[in-house]
Amino acid sequence: MNTTEKRISDWRTFHSDQHIEALRTKPDKIDLTWSDGRVSPFHFEWLRDNCPCSLCVHEMTREQVFEIVDVEVQGTPANSAVDEYGELCVEWQDGHISRFEPGWLRAHAYDAESRAERAAQAHVAKTWGADYQGALETFRYAALMEDDAALLDWLKALGTRGVTLVSGVPVERGTVRTLAERISFVRESNFGVVFNVESRPDANSNAYTSLNLPPHTDLPTRELQPGLQFLHCLVNDAQGGNSIFVDGLAIAHALRERWPDEFHTLTTLPLEFRNKDKATDYRWTAPLIQLGVNGEVIELRVANFLRGPFDAPADEMPALYRAYRRFVALTRDPSFRIVKRLCAGDMWVFDNRRVLHSRTEFDPSSGKRHLQGCYVDRDELMSRIRVLERTIGQV
Repeated sequence: MNTTEKRISDWRTFHSDQHIEALRTKPDKIDLTWSDGRVSPFHFEWLRDNCPCSLCVHEMTREQVFEIVDVEVQGTPANSAVDEYGELCVEWQDGHISRFEPGWLRAHAYDAESRAERAAQAHVAKTWGADYQGALETFRYAALMEDDAALLDWLKALGTRGVTLVSGVPVERGTVRTLAERISFVRESNFGVVFNVESRPDANSNAYTSLNLPPHTDLPTRELQPGLQFLHCLVNDAQGGNSIFVDGLAIAHALRERWPDEFHTLTTLPLEFRNKDKATDYRWTAPLIQLGVNGEVIELRVANFLRGPFDAPADEMPALYRAYRRFVALTRDPSFRIVKRLCAGDMWVFDNRRVLHSRTEFDPSSGKRHLQGCYVDRDELMSRIRVLERTIGQV
């Protein structure tokens, strides 16, 4: 790198068991051969674009200030070599020097094998069904509040399975927010920062009645549904009111494998969801199953009690009803469900964009049932995991 400039490292540390074994310069790229035999091409434009020197990356923010359009299209470098530290050093035709750590290059290599390896590591979600009833992961509130290692274990379990139970939570109003803020700030909605789930005469949602609630995600009426939902049981003395959870990801996978036509319909035809009362009117339209850039299932958007009339081309309406019926039937299939009655001091924490939750009808005259809830976006979960992994030293 330039003699007066230093490399600005990422916040992360990039470890690799592999070192650069050989380098070969081609007309438009450099091919690196690693010690395990893998060959990774790095195009000149890509290398110049990602130069980590302090002229190209801000030293304090560690964010890029260089823009590739500010230099000519990069031709063959004046010189490229692996130095005595095992780093790739590239001297460009204009005299600029870039130096790259091998661990960083390996972590960002874009050959097919490296990209497939990263994709496999990223998709850690594990689906479940009724068999998860006895294996449901439970965590102690006190440990999550006091021990960052325990907190990281919990967050990873939440990211993997999508639902966890926290026990030993103080039966005090507002405690749900205290635990949520161990992850990040709480997302406010028209129901408040912390909302109270109890039967009340002025209900503006079916959730605030004693009715049975079918499996659903919260706020499908929003452009971005809340990522994580917290539900803290303060009292549950009424008859009924059991909690039911369904892994929407498992149902989506079952549809894709066994009923591909219905899966296609639910990933392509949008549904409208509405949440309205005297003061607010929220609406959003999207497919029930949302796919990511690689075709993976990234989100479900479900709430029959908030769904508007289907609006689809006339010749596709029968297929939409057929697919929707199939989906709802699967949510009622006992093989996909876990059922548990919450006790005072228990708290559900789950991925609201993956896991559908429901509640059986309860009798408010038989006793009180009061839960408090709040939301945290899914991005905050992933950010907290990454930072904890850095500080605890797991990456």
